[in-house]
Amino acid sequence: MHVVAQQSQTARVQLQVRGIVQGVGFRPYIFSLAMRRALKGQVLNNNTGVLIDVEGDDRDIEQFINEIALNPPPLAQIESIRRHDISATANYQDFRIVESTVNGERFTPISADIATCADCLTELFDPADRRYRYPFINCTNCGPRFTIIEDIPYDRQQTTMRDFAMCAECRAEYENPLDRRFHAEPTACPECGPQLSLRDCGLENDRVSLIHQLQAAIHNGKIVAIKSIGGFHLACDALNGAAVERLRQRKYREDKPFALMAKSVAVIREYCLVSDAEETLLNSARRPVVLLERRVDAGLPTAVAPRRNTLGFMLPYTPLHHLIFEHLDRPLVMTSGNVSDEPICYEDEDAVRRLDSIADHFLLHDRRIHIRTDDSVARIAQGRELILRRARGYAPAPVRVGLKFVREILACGAELKNTFCLTRDNYAFVSQHIGDLKNLETLSSFQQGIEHYQRLFHLHPEIVAYDLHPEYLSTKYALARDENQTKIGVQHHHAHIASCMADNMIEGEVIGVAMDGLGFGTDGRMWGGEFFVADFTAAERIAHLAYMPMPGGAQAIREPWRMAASYLQRTFGDDFMHLKLPFVQNMDRKAWTTLRRMIATGTNSPETSSMGRLFDAVASLLGLRNTVNYEGQAAIELETIADRSCQQGYEFEIEAGGSIINAEAVIRRAVADLRDGLPPQTVSAKFHLGVVQLIVSIARNVRDERRLNRVALSGGVFQNLLLLENVCRRLKTDGFEVLTHSRVPTNDGGISLGQAVVANARLRSGRS
Repeated sequence: MHVVAQQSQTARVQLQVRGIVQGVGFRPYIFSLAMRRALKGQVLNNNTGVLIDVEGDDRDIEQFINEIALNPPPLAQIESIRRHDISATANYQDFRIVESTVNGERFTPISADIATCADCLTELFDPADRRYRYPFINCTNCGPRFTIIEDIPYDRQQTTMRDFAMCAECRAEYENPLDRRFHAEPTACPECGPQLSLRDCGLENDRVSLIHQLQAAIHNGKIVAIKSIGGFHLACDALNGAAVERLRQRKYREDKPFALMAKSVAVIREYCLVSDAEETLLNSARRPVVLLERRVDAGLPTAVAPRRNTLGFMLPYTPLHHLIFEHLDRPLVMTSGNVSDEPICYEDEDAVRRLDSIADHFLLHDRRIHIRTDDSVARIAQGRELILRRARGYAPAPVRVGLKFVREILACGAELKNTFCLTRDNYAFVSQHIGDLKNLETLSSFQQGIEHYQRLFHLHPEIVAYDLHPEYLSTKYALARDENQTKIGVQHHHAHIASCMADNMIEGEVIGVAMDGLGFGTDGRMWGGEFFVADFTAAERIAHLAYMPMPGGAQAIREPWRMAASYLQRTFGDDFMHLKLPFVQNMDRKAWTTLRRMIATGTNSPETSSMGRLFDAVASLLGLRNTVNYEGQAAIELETIADRSCQQGYEFEIEAGGSIINAEAVIRRAVADLRDGLPPQTVSAKFHLGVVQLIVSIARNVRDERRLNRVALSGGVFQNLLLLENVCRRLKTDGFEVLTHSRVPTNDGGISLGQAVVANARLRSGRS
């Protein structure tokens, strides 16, 4: 039998590639790929991604397309490749990269800021390189992106780098498709790019010696404000206890841990235990602050992270950082450049004004930051990444979800750890961490961020989702927007569970466990210890902690002893005042008399089912903390002291019918153990394990009744690694499928995503 070989044919194909494909070296990659296969045509950025028009041998084109899909550039994230076969050939004579187009639809995701790559680091420390020791070296594979872009397409004239005209050498690299800096929009060199300067009391501004002067100032115990890629850091020698304490006093930051930066993982290992997964995360191109277990022999001043068994370390992520650490084998405090509760400074004059009473020196540069972006914070839990604060290195990369948004939605998020979210197609653009909406500066940052995202991604939301709490500034903002926009309120804890589901790209019903500090409930009370049967459309509340009064309202959050006294009074009645406990003996009895009267009359004593407030109560009962200086401090310190070898937990009481969970038995046993002389470490562990057993028991009950086997865990309480890992282990042992967060925070930083997917589900079901 004679087989005739199939003849190849000339073909022409247009490809529209969507995803994160601008500013990541995608066009030069396509150029090189086409040249290797002798294909003709062109490639360009447009408003929806990258458009490729290619012609040549049809088999070569097929292999070309497969290569794009299977082996894109390292920073690219391809979401789709839309193919259009064209019958008429264009008779291209070669393959070219052409100018971007700006017609029609405007939409393309943007890359986050990327840490300095290995190639640029090699050049940075090469005396023969023309960019030797240049603090703004970058290329197509690294450097600023989101923080400098003003509009799309991602071209230099649409970024703050338009302030700098390229020299002839930089221009030649920029226009050479085979060069590593081809269309690297922030590219520059010492002759034509941004420059450093020192502003303070008389230090010289000689470019060569600036870094040395900075190092000397830090060595001498000074505090330096350093302009980075997304805003300012406040830096000092982490081993100088007096300098660290001075920074705390000046910044009005009493106890909250400082972030640290070190030259290498080897240096970090001197102070922390670092697993392989944690080392990978530290070295990733995103370079977050990674929470690590502190070594017992870590020789750091207490003031770096008071009463914590973890430290937050990051590695250098800009050329300037690498230069600062070139000969520095000790860690630096590298905390956000702000006064407590204010957003991070990112504009020079504003930073000098606001940080003048904190910093002794200012290291500035003249590359404008268009949008402020703080450092991200993450940790490894159960072997995978758990994001606690999503910002630099992550935003504005979209969170892809397993559903399609039927309308463009703006979700305004919560009050604490605020983020907002804008949606389109199956993308959720969760913003960088905004902060706590407690003041005008943060609210302005929130509003400016929304406007920037709408402009950058050309989004025009028709729907606005918001939290039910009437006093949240994010809620007030949502309700004050255009009256023609449909407004959809979403209960706080339903949003938590929906966020976890979207994070895991699943739909359908789940057993939802939402535990946090506070969230406004549908009955007007403050929830926070909740069990649901939930999907995206609705959340049926199955069980919750029994309501407890919060004497003094928000003051009970700042003074956990109030919750401890309330729980003791509920458990023992007024006789608790005769208990021989250090907590009772040291309590302000006059203050309690007033609070007791407030509870009895219902005056300024809102009721809460919050698990976070129960953690606060137990922490105070154990003598750890009667007042807090930052959100979650009491609960964090309770986790810190827990005896990890303990195997037995307290038991909660579940009322007949299974919907109300009482903590009195837990409080009673904790008091008995303390009176019997058990150390606080053991009591803390038994409390944690009691909460674990409670979650498992309720999940079993719901599974038996509803035939559901998926459990979604969300809320700030699940930042507690001791609790989270024990809950997951026990549930998985029981055969449950357990859903936890990985791409958005489990705390209120993930609320906006949950609001968006709930609003979308209600629109689809007609229940908006």
